[in-house]
Amino acid sequence: GEKHWIWTFTTPTETFFVIRKSRRTNVLREVLTRRFKGIIVCDGWKPYARFTKRLQRCWAHLLRESKDLSEKFGEAIPLHEALKDLYESLLKALENDPPQEVRKHLWNSAREALQHWTLKEYSEAKVQKFIGKIRNGFDYWFTFIINPGVEATNNRAERALRPQVVLRKILGTLRNDKGTSIHERIMTTLATWGQRGLNCLQMLTEKLAS
Repeated sequence: GEKHWIWTFTTPTETFFVIRKSRRTNVLREVLTRRFKGIIVCDGWKPYARFTKRLQRCWAHLLRESKDLSEKFGEAIPLHEALKDLYESLLKALENDPPQEVRKHLWNSAREALQHWTLKEYSEAKVQKFIGKIRNGFDYWFTFIINPGVEATNNRAERALRPQVVLRKILGTLRNDKGTSIHERIMTTLATWGQRGLNCLQMLTEKLAS
């Protein structure tokens, strides 16, 4: 009956799961440590910004929310279209890995374009709240432009979480700390093997036989 949270830390070649009672910054400090100097691609959950300023906010979340608003409020339609066009134009401009001076120009232009839409007047409270989210994370929307290799969305982590959601529906709950720890390790291992193109059944059989 105690609520826990699945945290997913993923790179192109590795995935690491931990299950904790907390959604706070202490989990980030535990897993990544204070020595972490990388960039976190994440949603807008506040503990990330308390842990580091080296963030990339997820554009998939942003566009999904703007689309939902555009389907309910007419004033959000041009806003959603502008965000979608901006995102797609940036991805296209970065396809051929331009030099840093070009990236810097794109970064400045993108910030100006986004700021233009955040300074407009909106009458709907939910649209105003959405604009507030954009403003609060303004410094984190375009990290991917300046830093090659940083993705604009946290879709990889979202995909890694889906099997856990399915398992939760099948298993219901984990009953004790030992079972939780075993689950973390097995899921971490299977996910990482899968990312590396390895046969999970074959790898598991070899490990158990060794």
